[in-house]
Amino acid sequence: MNKLELIRKMTYSAQNKSLVVIDSAVRVILDSMTEALLKNKRVEIRGFGNFTPKIREARDARNPKTGSLVLLDQRTFIHFKPGKELRERVNAALQTTH
Repeated sequence: MNKLELIRKMTYSAQNKSLVVIDSAVRVILDSMTEALLKNKRVEIRGFGNFTPKIREARDARNPKTGSLVLLDQRTFIHFKPGKELRERVNAALQTTH
């Protein structure tokens, strides 16, 4: 699901709200989450999961094509850990389809 699909689904669910209002609400939520992560803060959505910025230290790696040594710079990545409720719902749904 991408952002536009999410906005359309929310608009369909909230029949009295316009696409513009829902789009604005989704943008505010995502922008707020981004700002918190940029400040190195954890974002927790109960029942869904946690987004946590983590640092991956600089390291040596190999270019798989050439085999040459490459230095990878330190970088920040966002780690997502699903909440218990989300994990259980997905596992239950996947078990019934297989």
